[in-house]
Parts: sequence; C-alpha cells; structure tokens
Amino acid sequence: MKNTINTNTNTKLILLHPYIQKQGGSNRLWLLAFVSFFTVAFLLTFIYTREHSIVPKTVVTAVSTTPISSPPLSKTLVKALVHYASRSNDTDGMSYTDIKQISDVLRQCPSPCNFLIFGLTHETLLWQALNHNGRTVFIDENRYYAAYMEEKFPEIEVYDVQYSTKISELKELVTLVRQQVHNECRPVQNLLFSDCKLGLNDLPNQLYELDWDVILVDGPRGYWPEGPGRMSAIFTAGVLARSKKGGNHKTHVLVHDFNREVERVCTDEFLCRENMVKSKDLLGHFVLERMDGSSTQFCRNNYTTKSTAASSASSS
Repeated sequence: MKNTINTNTNTKLILLHPYIQKQGGSNRLWLLAFVSFFTVAFLLTFIYTREHSIVPKTVVTAVSTTPISSPPLSKTLVKALVHYASRSNDTDGMSYTDIKQISDVLRQCPSPCNFLIFGLTHETLLWQALNHNGRTVFIDENRYYAAYMEEKFPEIEVYDVQYSTKISELKELVTLVRQQVHNECRPVQNLLFSDCKLGLNDLPNQLYELDWDVILVDGPRGYWPEGPGRMSAIFTAGVLARSKKGGNHKTHVLVHDFNREVERVCTDEFLCRENMVKSKDLLGHFVLERMDGSSTQFCRNNYTTKSTAASSASSS
C-alpha cells in the first residue's frame, strides 16, 4: 500500500511537469508581446515628436521673416513706372515732370514711409507701388468710387470723406480761419476734436495719430464754383504736418494743380511761401516742420501783409 501510494505520488509529480512547462512558455509569449507593444509605442512616439518639433521651427521662421521689409525698388524700375504712367492716354493724368518730382520725394523718404494722398486719380496704383515698403492711404470724396477701387484693388487703403465747402466760399473760409487761428483753427492740434470748418475731423482715428512723411493734395475736385475745392485738404495737410508727435520732424506737402486760384491762396495761407521748395509745371512742393503746441500762426509773415491772392479772390 505504501508502494502504491508512493507510485501514485510519483505519478502525480510526473503529471505536473508538463503543466509547469506550458506555464513557462505562456509567460514568454506574454513577455514578447509586452516588449513588442512598447517597441511600437516608442517608435510611434518618436516619429510624432519629431514631426511636431519641426513645425514650430517653420512657424517661427515664417513669423520672424514677415516683418523684414523687402528691398527698395530699383532705380530702373522706378523710371519705367514713371515713364509709362506719364505716357498714358488718360487726359486727366499728371505730366512726366510732376510724377517725377513726387517719385523723387518718395525715393528719399526714410523707410517705412507714411504717404497720405487726397484724391483717387489715374496715378493711384503708381503711388501704391512706389511706396511699396511703407503705408499709403487715400482719401476721396466719392464713397462709391472709393468702395469700387478698394474692391478691385484690395491692396490699397482708401477712405471716403464728405467735404462741406464750396469754391465760391473761398474768401469767407480764409477769413474764418484767420479769426479762429487762436482757437478751433490752430495750426497745431488734433483735428479729431476740432470744429474748424476747414479741418477734416471725420477720418478714422488712427490716421490722426500717424506721423505723415509725405502728403499729396490732388483732390477733391475743384474746377467749378459749387465744387468742394481743396481748401480743407490743404488746411488739414498743414495741420497734420505741424502736429507730428514723432518720426522725422519735416513733412513734404505736394499740391497738384498749383496754377489755380484756390490752390495758390490756400498754400499761401496754410503752407506758407517761406516753406516752398519748388514750383514747377503744375506742382507746388513745400516742406513743413513740426511746431510747438502753443503756436497760433501758420506763417512767419503776418496775414495782413503776406498775401494779395486772398483779396483778389474776394473781388472775383
């Protein structure tokens, strides 16, 4: 009985050996699966991290290069643009002499150059191109044409403004400014808060904060008595130039159709003859300096002795 029992016991032990071997093989399979899983996971994580580590570098590079301005237009390209713009069949276009004068001023303007233009004209896209590294803003009295130009050429920045003046009121308007030169019509002020009749105070607020380097007055229309004329544009240009807070303390103000009475009278009054650099063809070129906020006179010469043009306007 003992032997039998021992035999049975030994048999039980023999039966247990295959089970133990199967258990060990199963563990090895689980271990292999576990290692394989983590190997695949590691590879996927490495690839994912590598791809995402490249993207930020690309983004940073793009962001860092965006503010860098492109090189200025070559002299040859500028000459070509000026040449072909002046050779247009459009009878309302500027002459080659006038365009070249403005182009020369823009080429000398420090970059980035802030360029303000009163009037949407045949040369609009030319001015935009010549000042390609700076900010160019157009002001026009025709809101429909301004909207049309902005839609057709999204790269231009244009705003419409309503003029309340008439050419037939030239004498009265000049006299009004003289009377209010110590108050609402001061030569140095923020026009946004001004009630001077010749000051444009309905432009976007940001435009009053900019330091304009070049201002071109080529609008609004001014060839019949009921037309708005350029009295407000010239007055506003003079105030903006004198009221600069920073940047270059000088501002170039260019007035087209300088041969006409309104342009002559208003430049004498608000831009001043002592600031004239050149008058050639149909363009008057003035350089105005920033003035102290306490200034209450546009020109050094007294109004009563400096201009006879205003008196001739009253008799016409």
